Amino acid sequence: MEISTQQQALNVLVNAWQLIIEECSAVLGSELHYQAMIYHSLRHTGVPNKQLGMNVKMRINNPVSALFQRLDQKKNPSYQGGFEPIPDICIFSPPIAGDWRRRNYSQTLTSLLLVIEVKASERHKGRLSYQEIAFDIEKLAAHRVEASHRGNEFIPVMLIIDSAPDPHERMKQETLDVIRIKAHKEAIGLLYYSPDLIVNTLSDIFITPSTP
Repeated sequence: MEISTQQQALNVLVNAWQLIIEECSAVLGSELHYQAMIYHSLRHTGVPNKQLGMNVKMRINNPVSALFQRLDQKKNPSYQGGFEPIPDICIFSPPIAGDWRRRNYSQTLTSLLLVIEVKASERHKGRLSYQEIAFDIEKLAAHRVEASHRGNEFIPVMLIIDSAPDPHERMKQETLDVIRIKAHKEAIGLLYYSPDLIVNTLSDIFITPSTP
C-alpha cells in the first residue's frame, strides 16, 4: 500500500500509536532504541519500507527560516551556506523511491509527508527538560518553513517516550503543560507516553480519522 498524502501518513501514525505505546512501555532503553520501536510500529501499521526513513540527513541550501539561518551562521565560515536537519523518523511520498542518501537532499525535502522528532527519558537521575524539547519543536517548525518555501507541506509531530520507572526521572507536569502550549502555538502535533499519562493532541491540530 502506497502512502501518497499527508492525511494517509497521519492516519497510519494514529493507528500505530497504541502499538508504539505497547512496544516502548515493554522495554527500557536508549532514545535510539525507541526510535527503532516507533519505526517497527509504523512498518507494522502499513508504511512501505521505501517510504519510511530514520535519521535522514537532508541538506537545505540557503535556508530561509530564522532558526536554520542562525544555526548555519554558527558553523565555520568555510561550511556556511546551508543547514542539515536530521529528523528522527520521516514518512515520504512515493517519488522518493527508497533513496534518501545525502546526495538526494532536494528530493527528501520535497517528498516529506510527515516528520517525527523523538525524545525519551533515558538519563539517570535526570528529567527531560523544557529547553531540549522546545528546541526540537522549533526545529520542526523551521523545517516546515523550509519545505513550504520549496513548495511542499508536511505534518510535524513531537513524540515523547517518558517511560522511566522512577517518577523523579520523568517530566514534571508543569513542564509538560508548557510544552503542550508551545506545540499548539507552533501547530506541532504532540504525542506523549508515561506510565501515568498519555497525551495525543493530533486531533487538536490536524484532521484525524475517527476511531473504528
